[in-house]
Amino acid sequence: MSTATTKFKYVDYLWDEEKAEKLGDDQVALFLYRSNILGSDLRITNYGGGNTSCKTLEKDPLTNEEVEVMWIKGSGGDIGTLNRAGIAGLYTGRLRDLKKVYGGLQDEDRMVGLFNHAIYDLDSRAPSIDTPLHGLLPFKHIDHLHPDAVIAVAAAENSEQVTRDIWGDTMAWVPWQRPGFDLGLQLEKALAENPGIRGIVLGSHGLFTWGDTSYECYMNSLEVIEMASEYIEKKVKEQGKVFGGEKVKSLKPDERKAKAAKLMPLLRGLASSENRMVGHFTDSDTVLHYINSYDLQRLAPMGTSCPDHFLRTKIQPLVLDLQTQQDVSDPVALLDKLKPAFAEYRDQYKAYYEQHKRSNSPAMRDPNPVVIIYPGVGMFTFAKNKQTARVASEFYVNAINVMRGAEAITSYTSLPRQEAFDIEYWLLEEAKLQRQPKEKPLSRRIAVVTGAGGGIGKAIADKLSAEGAVVVLTDIAEDRLQEAVATYGKDEATYAVCDVTDSASITDAFDKACLEFGGVDIVVHSAGLAISKPLHETTAKDWDILQNVLVKGQFELAKAGANIMKSQGLGGDIIPIASKNGLVSGPNNVAYGTAKAAQQHMARLLAAELAEYAIRVNTVNPDGVIIGSKIWEGDWAEGRAKAYGITVEELPAHYAKRNLLNRIIRPEDIADGVFAFTMLDKSTGNILNVDGGMANAFVR
Repeated sequence: MSTATTKFKYVDYLWDEEKAEKLGDDQVALFLYRSNILGSDLRITNYGGGNTSCKTLEKDPLTNEEVEVMWIKGSGGDIGTLNRAGIAGLYTGRLRDLKKVYGGLQDEDRMVGLFNHAIYDLDSRAPSIDTPLHGLLPFKHIDHLHPDAVIAVAAAENSEQVTRDIWGDTMAWVPWQRPGFDLGLQLEKALAENPGIRGIVLGSHGLFTWGDTSYECYMNSLEVIEMASEYIEKKVKEQGKVFGGEKVKSLKPDERKAKAAKLMPLLRGLASSENRMVGHFTDSDTVLHYINSYDLQRLAPMGTSCPDHFLRTKIQPLVLDLQTQQDVSDPVALLDKLKPAFAEYRDQYKAYYEQHKRSNSPAMRDPNPVVIIYPGVGMFTFAKNKQTARVASEFYVNAINVMRGAEAITSYTSLPRQEAFDIEYWLLEEAKLQRQPKEKPLSRRIAVVTGAGGGIGKAIADKLSAEGAVVVLTDIAEDRLQEAVATYGKDEATYAVCDVTDSASITDAFDKACLEFGGVDIVVHSAGLAISKPLHETTAKDWDILQNVLVKGQFELAKAGANIMKSQGLGGDIIPIASKNGLVSGPNNVAYGTAKAAQQHMARLLAAELAEYAIRVNTVNPDGVIIGSKIWEGDWAEGRAKAYGITVEELPAHYAKRNLLNRIIRPEDIADGVFAFTMLDKSTGNILNVDGGMANAFVR
């Protein structure tokens, strides 16, 4: 590591000289490396925010002459995870030639299409709107970042003077302007008027810095951000406090999370009036400092400043008028209190749209809040999936840091509403949204699967996740859960240790589902065990454990899950995994078969009771799932082999031969059955046999 690590107090120096040396003189690889370490620090730029570039000399494939090529993050990319496939390569000369055909501000959208005529690398990602901002500057390596500290300067009253106070004549300042070709011209002009500067502050927006090498660019960026951070912290100390001090005292951490878990399904239901949402909760010190302050009511309606922030958070949050000691045990009463606030927010958003829309503006989007603030408790965010909800939360934390810094310096200023609207409903932004991949069938849904540490339960969780749901895996064995959840990506799944015979344990599992994701849409009871004995060998203990795990467990899960689904008002699915044995009178199977029959009939009873809430209850009946099923690893396999007069090794072939299709049934087949029921929104009270066709198990 370099001694440069000692230079910084407010940013992390992450440059690894050994890693950089291995990249040699590959300037594109070094630019990607710099991008990744810059993007790993959310104080510097958030997911999808900012842009980075480098310029190299390449051989023109048509003329064989040496030409300058700019490599830059493509549209919709993220510098923290940027790789070779995510960048665009453009002829720098052709990009600059576009100045000859630029027709002014009214020509901005057309210019984006012309970027494609400057493409050098045919494998390029679509060039972003920031392309000319990098291309019209002469430097080999350029960073365009959204550091909290610098945006605080950019969003402060008297921002231009503050820029001079911090950096003197080493930095230029350009007033707010929507990104585009003309802003690139403004940066070019600022450099021409201020030769020798190390960077440019964009009013209400962000930072441009550069260097001759990737490392020099990286160090320049860190040094500029560090200077802004030092200045802000000095101002904070001079003031003694920011945000006007504490107005509301926070609940204790456990109390905050408990309250949030009970409240989230209600908020989710209200925020999903047009489109189902997934939630995220945060109660970090940074968030609490802001939401508990006297200045919250003044600052929150002003909205965020940086376009990257409000594109993900909406222009302003919804602040709940709830006391920290608000009783959240009665969802009906609480909904009555919350509904007017959501209705008012939607009306305000509709008015914002109507007041500022242009003749060619896209149709109004979902008017529900993305960010919801509960003073004393924390901040909730809701979006189409967990990642988007989490990122929205992170962006609003950035906005909080910006407001804190700007208030410490002078006072915070936000973009004019018309400017904000023109960014939010920009046709190019709409085109970017339209290019997003089609959502998967179970996108926006939250599933809880019991017995998901392995076997059928894990296969079900895998299937639901693959189809777009976020999943809470539960099991009684934490080691199995940890191994299972490690197979999922970030924001796709979590786990909760859960004993389905213990109602308190079930409550804890559902609370975690609500706290992590916002609620529950799908409950699959796959936890189970099997005991095969003749009547005279079946003990009361055998009977009780089967009844407790299979029947009582299903009852408790359905009760807890249905309560959450009712409070959300979004309907849902409850799917118990029963067995063919609940329909067929097989030998040596009195306890297990009776429990499975009880599961099946309970499902029918629940279907009749819960239909008015659009909660569907359907049963999947496996049979002979020997390969990959945990219940076949012990005495059950030996018991069934004994009942049929064969060896354990002969069981798979035996079960396959006895069904009509002569097929081996696997855990993945049961998962397909569960998925099928989630797609049948007009089906309830049904049984789906996944057994290869067993005539004696036909329901009718």
